[in-house]
Amino acid sequence: MKPPSVYRLPWPGGQPTDLAQLVEREWLVTNGLGGYASGTIAGVCTRRYHGLLISALPAPLGRMMMFNHLVERIRLPSGQLVLLAGDPLPGASEADRDRFAGFTLEYGLPVWRYRVDSFLLEKRVVLQYRANTTHLIYRLVEGEGTLTVWLRPGFHFRPHESAVSQDLSKPYGVSAQGDRFEIVAPEVPCLRMQLRESPGALVLDGGRFYDVEYPHERDRGYAHHDVLWSPGYFRAELATGQQVALVASTEPWDSLTAVSPSESLAAELERRRRLIEMADPRAREGTAAELVLAADQFIITPTTRVADAARAHAAGDEVRSVIAGYHWFTDWGRDTMISLEGLTLVTGRSTEAGYILRTFAHHVRDGLIPNLFPEGEQSGLYHTADATLWFFHALDRYLLASGDRATLRLLLPTMQNIISEHLKGTRFGIGVDPADGLLRQGADGYQLTWMDAKVGDWVVTPRRGKAVEINALWYNALRLLSGWLDSEAKHEQARELDEHSARAYESFNARFWCAERDWLYDVIDGEGPDSARMRPNQLFAISLTHPVLATPRWPAVLGHVQEQLLTPMGLRSLGPAEPEYKPRYDGDLRSRDAAYHQGTVWAWLIGPFIDAYLRVYPEERDKARQLLLGFCDHLNEACVGSISEVFDAENPFNPRGCIAQAWSVAEVLRCWLLTESEKCEN
Repeated sequence: MKPPSVYRLPWPGGQPTDLAQLVEREWLVTNGLGGYASGTIAGVCTRRYHGLLISALPAPLGRMMMFNHLVERIRLPSGQLVLLAGDPLPGASEADRDRFAGFTLEYGLPVWRYRVDSFLLEKRVVLQYRANTTHLIYRLVEGEGTLTVWLRPGFHFRPHESAVSQDLSKPYGVSAQGDRFEIVAPEVPCLRMQLRESPGALVLDGGRFYDVEYPHERDRGYAHHDVLWSPGYFRAELATGQQVALVASTEPWDSLTAVSPSESLAAELERRRRLIEMADPRAREGTAAELVLAADQFIITPTTRVADAARAHAAGDEVRSVIAGYHWFTDWGRDTMISLEGLTLVTGRSTEAGYILRTFAHHVRDGLIPNLFPEGEQSGLYHTADATLWFFHALDRYLLASGDRATLRLLLPTMQNIISEHLKGTRFGIGVDPADGLLRQGADGYQLTWMDAKVGDWVVTPRRGKAVEINALWYNALRLLSGWLDSEAKHEQARELDEHSARAYESFNARFWCAERDWLYDVIDGEGPDSARMRPNQLFAISLTHPVLATPRWPAVLGHVQEQLLTPMGLRSLGPAEPEYKPRYDGDLRSRDAAYHQGTVWAWLIGPFIDAYLRVYPEERDKARQLLLGFCDHLNEACVGSISEVFDAENPFNPRGCIAQAWSVAEVLRCWLLTESEKCEN
């Protein structure tokens, strides 16, 4: 079955003009547990997160870098040794890289081709779904004679987000039983490796250490020099039509050998075909289909938190969560709730959406859902004022898509408790001001809104007080809960909420309107004067299910945001005329955080912008679709087939931050279907 959409990188003549084009573009394959494999198309590691197996292991380990690097070479019948991919070892030349013959995504899985003389070699990477197992499959497509494939792995076992400067001073242990090999180090699971589907061997050559430099880490101000250890190299011979697979896993041998690499690849391709078939009919081809496959990368079964799974299984349920972004984010409450509709509901995965909502409901504490779950820990951190309010939005979208009244009845007491806690006041200064019925928040040392950049004691975007989007979300939550209570014949409780929402509506429109600028204040009653900076947060007063802004003011707000913040890749986080505006997001951590919400473009904000645009101009869906077309070209850069976290604020809008971000993919996919127009060409 032909894939519905295959991306071919748009190089003249189908070939890159220089090595940089192969190094700049990255690929990502995930396993549904939070584990992944990722790298550059060239095979050069440019980030500490690049590796062929990052396993998702139970707490306290979390995600671990288990298989860092692979140097791939072939020996021709003439005896010539040719480098295909990987950082070159001593003696290799740049000319050895001129073997690249193409790269595609087939149902989202990366496929490389290399041409050497008359030989054409194909390589695939596939992670077994819900297993910490990677398969690297090499197949000789064309050629006369026999090729010898030489694969030298490099290892530095470590938590995947840790600094690469930690010591690796002695070799790991290697044990062998027949054709099964185990790489052993203290305090981490062993890595099991095997060549399968063609005869081969691991040649132990005494082992060697070799250096790897990560330029992205250097540019970001982190340790960037790594030392990897290799015990030797795997070797296998291939004739035309034959293939060999290098398998690496932290799973037990019986699980590892139960599924062959060919079976794993076939099963994963079939799973991905089913994902396309399950999705909204409008998302089964072209750009939308590619985004359906990209969305799958973020939906996980979080096996690192064993207690979650045990609790869910005891109730006959399942546990699911959402990785906010690759490579370095874990599952975040805010990102999960904003992303839920685009990742699960338009993709036909409403059952998993229910799992996600019920999973987070179990973690509500003092009326808050977790801001994030730290790597390798069982419990979450709760320092957020908006994630819990996005929970109401996510449940609303889920109920509209699924009609699941059982989940509504299950979660209704939790949602009532959340509102009650906010009315009386909860952690981090989050609570309703009795003077005006608006929601305020703030605590020393914390940034509680999504604009949460903080460097040491420097709060880059101080937003303590009453933030505009927090109060738009608060009003929306009150109205949603009132409607749910009414639907369950709890009319008296609903009327109490109606009183709170009416007061919040009146106060919002009286206090947040900045007549001087003809738009909304961003923060009022804060630590300094009310802030009227041009920011995208005011859009939520229009875009949510229950808009808190009076209708006559919508066109003015939308017009100013469109004029000052809209770009082909989303919305700027600050208007260019503001004194704090930063056009680029790069440099070390301090430089990046100084720009993170001070102009940097966020892709996910295109979602609320289009929602607001269609509220004001409901007949202009074609024009709204035009606002998404910039993402079509972006799918062929950065992480091929996905959407980055952020972009520079000025042309050429270079992609920055995480190479694949959940809410970026989710909101572009959701709006792609919402605008119901012709697809763009791949």
